[in-house]
Parts: sequence; structure tokens; C-alpha cells
Amino acid sequence: MSLLSVDELKILVEQPQELCVSIYMPVTQGVDIQQNPIRFKNLLRETEEKLVEYGCEQKQARELLQPVQAEVEQDNFWEEQSKVLAIFAAPGFFRYYKSPIDFEELVVVSDAFHVKPLMPLVAGDGLFYILALSQNEVRLIECTRYSAREVEVENLPQSLDQALQYDETAKEGQYRISTSKGGTNNSFTHAGSFHGQGSPDRDKKQEDILQYFHIIDRAVHQHLHGKKAPLVLAGVEYLFPIYREANTYQHLVAEGLTGNPKIWKAEELQAEALPIVEPLFSQVQEEAIEQYRELAGVQKTSADLNETLSAAYFGRVDRLFVAMGVQKWGTFNPETGKAQVHSEAEAGDRDLLNSAAIQTILNGGTVYAVPPEKVPEAAPIAAIFRY
Repeated sequence: MSLLSVDELKILVEQPQELCVSIYMPVTQGVDIQQNPIRFKNLLRETEEKLVEYGCEQKQARELLQPVQAEVEQDNFWEEQSKVLAIFAAPGFFRYYKSPIDFEELVVVSDAFHVKPLMPLVAGDGLFYILALSQNEVRLIECTRYSAREVEVENLPQSLDQALQYDETAKEGQYRISTSKGGTNNSFTHAGSFHGQGSPDRDKKQEDILQYFHIIDRAVHQHLHGKKAPLVLAGVEYLFPIYREANTYQHLVAEGLTGNPKIWKAEELQAEALPIVEPLFSQVQEEAIEQYRELAGVQKTSADLNETLSAAYFGRVDRLFVAMGVQKWGTFNPETGKAQVHSEAEAGDRDLLNSAAIQTILNGGTVYAVPPEKVPEAAPIAAIFRY
């Protein structure tokens, strides 16, 4: 079991089921851990009742929940959980995830999975990358506020020797291209050759490293093409200015992590980098709210649920603000673009805020899952449109 990722989110969303169960349960730690199986048993009973209300026969409901029950009855299951357990079940399908985010107990039976409580785990505003550099190893680590994983990057060399051995440009002894200088949002360009000081041997070594970093930059830039996520360097400090000369990614962060990255696990690098990027996330969110205010009145924003939901389905939403802990139950027809909202959940209803957030992420937009008071216009949902 792991944290929810964007890839896992797509698997949940693309399940062609008409009967989906979503269960959220806060997990008690420490001396009260024995309370978890009792509370979960009550949640399963509530889920079974909701399935019957939805139209299932009791036998069908119990068969659907049987894999869930079998999993939680395993030894040490509750000792391995985080703050919250999130379970998704459908006929022939079962997934569960841990969550470090606090939220209330919830059971939803619908024709789609209810994932909005986990949205902060996959929301684009918390995404950043770490490039762990050394002359003998390179790693790109994709991080959120709650997770870290190494990603495979096409054409990324694994050492200086490998890069200079196979790169034809490097073989020629020079690497002169016009590049963007390092730093965030810095478009100043300069020649790619490195001008060092010191002995000829030292200068040659620095030029080799610069060529190596140009090759790394090409692969990283291609992998991060179109993204705005911060990139943090990790490595010995003398390599940083050389990499910045090769860098063309516009969102390279000024501050880096110094040390030997080979001995750091991905999770350790993520924890060290988070204080560096967190102020950037807060700044970006505040800038998005301010931009919403500036664009209000020119038909590029909306806090209307029906309009925003329709725009999310058709890929028009660039940034979406959605209130955590709030549900708007109802149905939406993408063909007509019309939503029906109910004061209480009825059979077949979805949380329409959940639907808008999912569609925004799947269409490449950014979701800010925030406390209700942070949503513009004091609405449960608000959007900035692409067009």
C-alpha cells in the first residue's frame, strides 16, 4: 500500500464500473490501536447498508466487500497504517491507500470513486523535483509534500564517463549552444562554453563536467517540458554553479542541498528540500488567488458550480480552487453541460466538486485543495479558465 499518485488516480477514474465504493477512516495510533478493527467493522456495516439502498442485493454487497474484509484481517495490518485509510472497491477491483492528511470518516457509494479527500496528494501545486548530482550517479526524484519516488528519464546519463564516451558533441571537445542561465524564471542567454580559472588540467576537468551537465540538462528539460514545478539541486556545492551554467529549465531553485546525494534516500532528500520549496508553493497559490481577482469580470473566471464543472470536463480549467471537507451531491451530464445539485446525497449522486477536481487534473490543470475560507468569492469551488 502506498500514497495515491496521479497514475493511480487515473486507474481509479478510468474504472468502467457502475458500482463504486469509497471508504475513508481515520486511523488511531498508539495504545488505542485496538479500536481500529471495531470502528472499521461498523464502517463495513454502514457500507453494506448503503449498497443495499443503492440497489444491490445483500449477497452482492457482501461479495463486493469480501476482499476488503480479508485484507484488513491480516496480521499487523493496523500497525502499518498512516493517519487515514482510504479504500476503493468495485466488482473485480480493490485498491487501498494510506494518507498522512487528516479528514473525517466517510462512506460513498456511487457510479464513480470519491477521491477528493486525497486530492492534496496529487494536486499540482505541491509537485517538485530534486536532481541529485554527482560525477558517478544522477537521479531525478519526483516529490510532493507527502511522497518521493525516483523517475526514469530517457537519455539521462548515469556518470560523467558514460556521458562523454557516448555523446558525439562531447567527443568533439566543445559544447557551444545558447542556453538559459540557471535560476527561476531567468531567460538571460549566454554561450555554453565554460570559462574556468586555474591549471589547464583543472580547466579541462571543469569543461568535461560542464559538457556532462549539458547532456543531463537536455534529458531533464525534455522530461520536464511544459511543467512549472520547482527543481532543487542536490550534491557537492562546487558542482552547483557549473550545472547552473548548463541549465535551461526555467524553474531551477536558487538554494540547493549540499552533501553526498549517493548516501541519501529519496525520502530523506524530499524532507530536506520541502522547507526550500514550501514558500514557493504558498507564493504561487497567493499569486493564483490574486490573478483570479484581476481576471474577474473578463469572463475568464467563475465560481459557478455548473459552469466550472462543464469547463473542467472540456479542458478549459487552468487552475481550480476546491474546498476540502465540503461536498456538493448531484449529477452532471457532459453532453448537455447541466448539473443537478441535491441538498442531500441520493442514489447515483456524485460529489460534483470531486468530479471537477478529477477532470481538471486529468486535463493538465492545477488543483488547489484548500480550506473553504481560501476559495475565492467564499464559494465551494472557483476556477481560472484557459480561454
